[in-house]
Parts: sequence; structure tokens; C-alpha cells
Amino acid sequence: MSDGTPATAADRWAILRSATSARIGLGRRGDAIPLEAVLDFQLAHARARDAVHTTLDVAALEDALRPHPVLRVRSAAPDRATYLRRPDLGRTLDADTILDGAEDGVDLVLVVADGLSATAVQSQAAPLIHACLARLDGISIGPIVVASQARVAIGDPIGERLGARLCAVLIGERPGLSVADSLGIYLTYGPRPGRRDSERNCISNIHTRGGLSIDRAADTLVWLARESLRRRVTGVALKNSLGAEPAAPVLSTETEG
Repeated sequence: MSDGTPATAADRWAILRSATSARIGLGRRGDAIPLEAVLDFQLAHARARDAVHTTLDVAALEDALRPHPVLRVRSAAPDRATYLRRPDLGRTLDADTILDGAEDGVDLVLVVADGLSATAVQSQAAPLIHACLARLDGISIGPIVVASQARVAIGDPIGERLGARLCAVLIGERPGLSVADSLGIYLTYGPRPGRRDSERNCISNIHTRGGLSIDRAADTLVWLARESLRRRVTGVALKNSLGAEPAAPVLSTETEG
């Protein structure tokens, strides 16, 4: 301890717990975990399950995105149960989808996909998009596309059909037992079906409980978008160098399928 007194086991666990959201040093009551720790775990598990199974309220999201125009699309997965069992269908547009792009195309199209946490999308997608739009001067933006039962790669056919040079997919990330409403962004230059995971940049862990803030995520996305349009690449060929330190976790992989 700071006064020279040796730290007790409880003190050492408290120090470790202050540095992580992992469940460590929970203690025990007899031969079992304390009841409060059990109840906390059950609550976190219930929130994660709810995040996966909750249906995105598209109408409410459209209202939150005004005045920017919004298009609705669906994946080839007919319902949530099928979507969870068949990741491949979540990457493909429904066969009846009609999307017409501008004659000259656009620089960027923003796609909002429910992914594996509609909870994250419902609460954070609109504020993040508004923050991005306020920073994207000089870049032409297509309509915002809201995709239901969708995974990351659904942005490829959407971007191609809308004639976008760049596609950013905002998607609910797979919930865990510490955060159930984390949002991710996947950026792809020259979107078209068949793009590989290594051709995308990912900004992850966007949430309000110790994660990446909305403003920091918007700054990172806008910097990557401008650099992508200038260099005509994304993924492993585009590294984040915004500021002296990395502004966000920027990966080149697709964690949401």
C-alpha cells in the first residue's frame, strides 16, 4: 500500500478489477460464488441475448436520421431465426431488392445493419451518422441504407448498385458479458460482392461505457474515408495514422460475418 502497509489479497484483487471489466476476484460464500456476482452474470447474459434477438425499429431509426434520405432493404434471411443460423444469407440482398444509384455515382454510402446487436444500432447509429455527416464536407454522400437481418458483407452489393466509391457499414457487434450495445464500422473501397475481409478497415468497440466515443469514432471514420478516396484502397493497404497515437481500434478483419 502507499503507506508502506502490505496489500491484502482483497486489495490486490481490487486493483486488478479497476483495470478490467472481466469478472475476476469475485470471492466466495462457502463453496459457491457470491449471490450478487451470480445475479450480475445472469443480468449480463440476459442483456446479451436480448441484444441478439431484438428486432430493429426501422421507423424510429428513420426518424432519428432525418433530414437525410433513407432507403430500406432486407437480406435474403426471411426472419431472425434463419439469420442467426445462416450467416451466408445475411450477406446477400433479398432477390426483390431494387436500388438505383446516381448517374455519376457518389463518394460514400452509409449502410446501417442490425448485425448481432440491434440494441447498439438503435441507440448509437443515428448520433454517429450525424456526427460523421457534419465532418464530411466535400464528399458526396448517397442515401443512408438501413438493412435488416444483415451482416457486414451486405454493404458490397449495396455499394455497387448505388455506384459508391466507398461503403461504410455501421453494424451491431456481437454482444459480450460486459457490453451488449457495442457498434462497429466496416469501411470498403470499391464495394462489390466477393470483397475479402483483408480489404476492409474496422473501427470497433463504439459504446458509452468505456468504449470509443461517438466523436472519436466519427473523426476516425472521416479520416479513413478521405485517405481511402485519395489512395483508392482500404484494408491492409490503409493504416490509421490519425494523430500521434491510434485514434481507435482499426483492424482489417470482419468479426461479424
